[in-house]
Amino acid sequence: MSTSTILLIAVGVGLLIIIIGLISVFNELAKERILTQEGASGVGTCLQERNDLIPNLVETVRGYAGHENNTLIEVVKWRNQSAAATTVDEQNVAAKGLNQALFNMLSLTENYPELKADTHFQEMMAQLARIEEKINDSRRYYNGTVREYNQSLAVFPKNIVAGMFGHKPAAFFAEDAEAKVAPNVKFQ
Repeated sequence: MSTSTILLIAVGVGLLIIIIGLISVFNELAKERILTQEGASGVGTCLQERNDLIPNLVETVRGYAGHENNTLIEVVKWRNQSAAATTVDEQNVAAKGLNQALFNMLSLTENYPELKADTHFQEMMAQLARIEEKINDSRRYYNGTVREYNQSLAVFPKNIVAGMFGHKPAAFFAEDAEAKVAPNVKFQ
């Protein structure tokens, strides 16, 4: 064999190794992106479950505290915004508003002992607590997949392949900034 033939074979094998490497990295990035999308879908499913429960909860509270309409209107407004959210950023904003509105509604129930004693209301509150736990678990899973995906986009040589094929970092579900501040508790 001549040296030019050996050189051509070596170049061919080198190119084949590079192509296989690119395909492998591309496939890894595609799998990580799909896991991130799956995580977002799981959060969306949990949020939808909460959104489906909220109208029943609002109607139950309205039956006892119908004159407290502003609080209930706020809950419905944020629930509708949560249902319409299509991006993680929109879901973050809607979740913050909905959490505050639900907190206000639940604070309102303190004034109605008969409502707190209502079996249907208690069941819905227990269901809401379970859903909130599922939402937190789903967000934790989603943020874990986003972390893995974003790390892959940042390291060499995956960052080169990601740039070539238009992979962009995914957004995390953000914690509520107010969660970092300890609540002010007063005993009377």
